[in-house]
Amino acid sequence: MFSRLSTLRTAPVALCVLVAACGHREPPKKGPVEVGVVTLTTQDVTVTTELPGRTASTMMSEVRPQVAGVVQKRLFTEGSYVRAGQPLYQIDPSLYRASRDEAQATLASAQATAAAAQARANRYRTLGQSEAVSAQDRDDVIAAARQAAAAVQQARATLQTTGINLNFTQVRAPISGRIGRSTVTPGALVTASQATALATIQQLDPIFVDVTQSSAKLLQLRRALAAGKALPASAVIRLKLDDGTDYPLEGRIEFAEPIVDPNSGTITLRARFPNPDSLLLPGMFVRVVAPQSVVPGAILAPQQGISRDPKGNATALIVDRSGKVERRIVTAAQAVGDKWLITGGLRKGERLIVEGTDKVQPGDAVKAVPVDQPAATGK
Repeated sequence: MFSRLSTLRTAPVALCVLVAACGHREPPKKGPVEVGVVTLTTQDVTVTTELPGRTASTMMSEVRPQVAGVVQKRLFTEGSYVRAGQPLYQIDPSLYRASRDEAQATLASAQATAAAAQARANRYRTLGQSEAVSAQDRDDVIAAARQAAAAVQQARATLQTTGINLNFTQVRAPISGRIGRSTVTPGALVTASQATALATIQQLDPIFVDVTQSSAKLLQLRRALAAGKALPASAVIRLKLDDGTDYPLEGRIEFAEPIVDPNSGTITLRARFPNPDSLLLPGMFVRVVAPQSVVPGAILAPQQGISRDPKGNATALIVDRSGKVERRIVTAAQAVGDKWLITGGLRKGERLIVEGTDKVQPGDAVKAVPVDQPAATGK
């Protein structure tokens, strides 16, 4: 009886062991994980930087009257384009016209007096030769003729002055450009060289863009150029507008200030841009995309192939010659478009993993599959 119970108790156990043995299978062996790689190449890369800037007119003139009087007319449309010499305001010319007419009369009188004095002087010279008059009388008459001639010159200068003042009653544009709002209306009394300008004209095509750059950055660039680590870049620059769009026309750096601002430690650069459609207005905030230098033989690595470790170091995974994953600490100098400019840690010809980096670890054997990448412009 005891033997039969023992057999019944051990039967389920044996059955379970048998079933478990029948269900156990060896897991299939997996091949190497496929990863997408890019073979690194070298090229000359133009390193650019974005700098804040403000637009400024290339020429600006505040229109002020040069004579006093009452404004009769405004002869321009506010906000329009005016040309140099174009009449802008008409000041009441009646008093200045009267002064000119008076000066003309004074000149005519002086000319008549001078003619009579000259004729008398000529007679006295003849009489003096025959000693019909005294030498003193002859000299006095000749001196009077010269004084009369000088009075003619003085009257002529006065006439010229009054004519200039009469012309100044028509206030003209000193430069060509876009004119702003008028600060006076017809009927206003204006004075010569008054503090308040009647209007302001600004030349907008071309237009200046003033940008600031850190003096430390500029010093670093000059040292790199001197050491041969970088080549001078073209002076052609581009603009990004305040809304993030690109300005369609290129500009050029005109000059750099020879001094450093002691408060901000920056240097001001001035660029000139064509502005035929007056899209850029003085005072606008823009960002200048300026080439700093050309790095010869540089490596551009896709950004998806570069990550950061907990310490903040830039790292990359590459596939070595044996087909295994290797982790590298690299130096990512700056972003160039959608790539990183690598100045250390990677070499030409190495295969950088850009797809499947989350599936592998250093030392894993992988299957490298080339990934097509768009050509880098380096801009």
